[in-house]
Amino acid sequence: MNNKEKRFEEDIESSLLKSGYEKGDLKTYDRERAIDMPKLITFIRKTQPKQWIRYTKIYGDSSENKLYRRFQDSVEANGLLYVLRHGFKDRGVQFKVCAFKPNSTLSDKVMADYDANILEVTRQFNYSTENENSIDIVLLLNGIPIVALELKDQLTGQSVANAMRQWKEDRNPRELCFHRDSRFLIYFAVDLYEVEMTTELKGDATYFLPFNQGSNGAGNVGGAGNPENPNGYATAYLWEHVLQKDTLMTIIQKFMLHEFKETLDKNGNKHTRERMIFPRYHQLDSVTKMLDDAKKNGAGKNYLIQHSAGSGKSNSIAWLAYGLSNLFDRYNESIFRSVIVVTDRRVLDSQLQDTIYQFDHVRGTVVKIDRNKTSKDLRDAINSGAKIIITTLQKFPVIFDQIEGTEGKNFAVIVDEAHSSQTGNSAKKLRAALADKEASLKEFAEMEAKTEAEVKDEEDIIVEQMLAHGKHKNLSFFAFTATPKPQTLETFGTKDPEGHFRPFHVYSMKQAIEEGFILNVLDHYMTYQDCYKLVNETPENPEVPVSKAVKVIKRYESLHPYVLSQKVPIIVETYRSITAHKIHGRAKAMVVTASRLHAIRYYQEIKKYINEKGYKDVDILVAFSGSVEADGVEYTEPGMNIRSDGTHIKENQLPEEFAGDEYQMLVVAEKYQTGFDEPLLHTMFVDKKLKGVKAVQTLSRLNRTYPGKNDTLIIDFANTKEDIQAAFQPYYEETTLDKAVDVNLIYDTQTKLRNFRLYDDTDVQAFIDIYKKQQSDTDLGKITSILLPVINGYQKLADDDRFIFKKTVRNYCKWYSYITTVTKMFDRELEEEYIFCQYLDKLLPSIHDPDMENIEDKLKLDYFKLKQTYDGEIELEESSDESELKNPKKVEVKPRDENDEELNQILDNINEHYNGIFTEQDKVIATTLIRKVQEEDQLKTFAQNNDKQVYVQSIFPEIFSKIAQECYVQSMNAFKKLFENKELYNAIMNSIGKESFYDFNKQGKADE
Repeated sequence: MNNKEKRFEEDIESSLLKSGYEKGDLKTYDRERAIDMPKLITFIRKTQPKQWIRYTKIYGDSSENKLYRRFQDSVEANGLLYVLRHGFKDRGVQFKVCAFKPNSTLSDKVMADYDANILEVTRQFNYSTENENSIDIVLLLNGIPIVALELKDQLTGQSVANAMRQWKEDRNPRELCFHRDSRFLIYFAVDLYEVEMTTELKGDATYFLPFNQGSNGAGNVGGAGNPENPNGYATAYLWEHVLQKDTLMTIIQKFMLHEFKETLDKNGNKHTRERMIFPRYHQLDSVTKMLDDAKKNGAGKNYLIQHSAGSGKSNSIAWLAYGLSNLFDRYNESIFRSVIVVTDRRVLDSQLQDTIYQFDHVRGTVVKIDRNKTSKDLRDAINSGAKIIITTLQKFPVIFDQIEGTEGKNFAVIVDEAHSSQTGNSAKKLRAALADKEASLKEFAEMEAKTEAEVKDEEDIIVEQMLAHGKHKNLSFFAFTATPKPQTLETFGTKDPEGHFRPFHVYSMKQAIEEGFILNVLDHYMTYQDCYKLVNETPENPEVPVSKAVKVIKRYESLHPYVLSQKVPIIVETYRSITAHKIHGRAKAMVVTASRLHAIRYYQEIKKYINEKGYKDVDILVAFSGSVEADGVEYTEPGMNIRSDGTHIKENQLPEEFAGDEYQMLVVAEKYQTGFDEPLLHTMFVDKKLKGVKAVQTLSRLNRTYPGKNDTLIIDFANTKEDIQAAFQPYYEETTLDKAVDVNLIYDTQTKLRNFRLYDDTDVQAFIDIYKKQQSDTDLGKITSILLPVINGYQKLADDDRFIFKKTVRNYCKWYSYITTVTKMFDRELEEEYIFCQYLDKLLPSIHDPDMENIEDKLKLDYFKLKQTYDGEIELEESSDESELKNPKKVEVKPRDENDEELNQILDNINEHYNGIFTEQDKVIATTLIRKVQEEDQLKTFAQNNDKQVYVQSIFPEIFSKIAQECYVQSMNAFKKLFENKELYNAIMNSIGKESFYDFNKQGKADE
């Protein structure tokens, strides 16, 4: 053995011996049984003397052999981890094979048993019955080998990679000591700078995970690896912390677990995959630090955990919930009465229950209050002192004023994927429910369903209610998110001496990517720009608001059949040529669209293209909420998703259907862009503007790892490289907030509202008098009548003033909700005006622009072409200033830049921006063919007497072919391109066919 590696081994042994380990030897170790029975019996006789005496009376001289046999049978039946936690029985005698540290110090006997554990460190551990192979260092617990370390030293020319190779190639998994969950619970590969781990040896299939702190230390922003250690080895944290007695025993008792995941094979059959989980270092570090801090400081503190996708948040939450439920203060009093886990992820519900059951083996520790249970069930669970309660955010609005007896009792609330919705209305209702029994609120009628566009505009507006304010000394919030917003940082974050808000613990996107836990979705990014020209085909040239006109024109362009016909081939052919060959032929793609109507159109065009090409290797699904009416037809998601056997796919069945091999592409509109975990997703086609958190969440659907998945691909029709770079940069490392929001912004906003003189204190008080009493069936009408003069006054304002007033009302609601989340205002009048403005906002009509109604009828697409603008990696900067989010410093609302311009001028400006790559040849092809088609009376007559499908599939292709050939004869150079590219020919023919059908029918109506 090389002297340098020997010294490395000696140093680790020396450190462990100083911390309470005993120096092990192999004198009584039985290789065939893979256990040191005399050590186990020594522990049992010291901690369970009565049981041992009873046992020896039963078995006499064969007691040791019988004990081993029963121990081994129990291990084979339930696994070593189970036996370590729960022991086993033989002939009515209950034995425990180790003792764990008690949660409180009230029991001297339990503490004495814990101290009686025999932890040994043995070097050059000869394990094999076949040869003299040895493991560098093995740790044994009461004679049972549980931890194995293979060491390598860069000074000898070897590294952690050699250690992993040794585990894979030189260790026979058939040896008893290497059987899964039979002896060794964890295997480490260690060198001077890095650590890797695995819980199961499977030869070449053995899968190692990094077990490093991160380049800047655990919980800090950084990349892969470990920081420099001025006091010793860079990997010393492994034996100086993780393998210390208290930590190792805690990991065995409260962290290690069996994870069961259901997967689908390529034939659609379900399989359950089991694996042993040992916490990754950032998980162990974050949970341990939160528990230590809560134990030290008690309730009333908030914690923000910024852990990247792929960080294992579900397990971290389970470990934290269990730890908090068993946390005692120095007086041996339980710190939290209950731990409430707030999540909308169904998978976390069952996972949390399964995990906690493995630790306690007691059913009922976790109470699940799902959508099928009532608010009374949640109230009863809290009042009964249930240890861990899982519920959804939607439950809080109806239970906050029903909670009884919670005064003086502490609660820990774990929030899964904390965003503004959790930091606003619903979370504050929970505070009211648990912290302030005197809080009261009357729910008002739910708002009518809004269109998707309206929902998106208002996704951060808080629903009207009287809320509990600020933090409370009996509530601790533990919020997990990968992409914290400003409200999240200020509500849950830790304030540093400079006044900035930071996460309590960070496991960054950068580190997760470098450690291989997620893929970098920006590695291969392609962007396209729409290049087109639109013309006004009518003699009218109305003056219209610029910004609204641009939106209408862009919508017209993006939904135009010809535009879609150019993008669809890129989507389908990219899938077939690239995506279909990824992940062993099982890779999938997602098409992200701008609206539900866009999703329907894309689905129809892709389906049509696939059918026209006769492709049998690709099929699609579509996902959107509610129903959409288009062309006189009402579309729904289940109505469009039809299996090959003719049955419809229900909404809740779609994820499982998509996971199988029948469907390869999914078209979405505001659905499955967040929280959708399908590891087979490889490619994404984006035709929707994405900003900030939404961009990160949407594109991150691709980042999940999977066997055989080595890369991802994004093709973006709507965003630039710079757009995406700006969206991802704040969340690449640590996200911070520059400073707290100025609470007086709410008073400035209130003053701006009152300056319009549309309402005063009298109006607000009249509203509140009705709102506060027990409402009758006429009170909602009275409330709306009180608001009617305000609405009438608003209608008389100039357009700019109406815009400013409506925007200021929304700002007031937003800022009041935000500010009262993070601080107490003690201002009842402010609260009452907040409720007043919440109602007013819903009743204020939008500004009506009659000139905008028919603008699309005046437009015509003259030509269109896609231009690729970027292909490569989008790189993010390290330690960028862009990682700090900013709180607004003013509440000023500027008038819209709504200078009216003539429609033709607006079109010229747009065309100037999106034109520039078309050749004269392209223009000649498009305009000449359209003009000649419009001159065909036969087509006009046929179009006006038949539906579109008959028109474009029967007579039109034949006449179009004749026109195209005539054009080619007259100008071969100009039309040569058309006949050299069959896809171009078909795309132009289909587009002109649809366009001419609508044109001919417009003419017919005009003639009438």
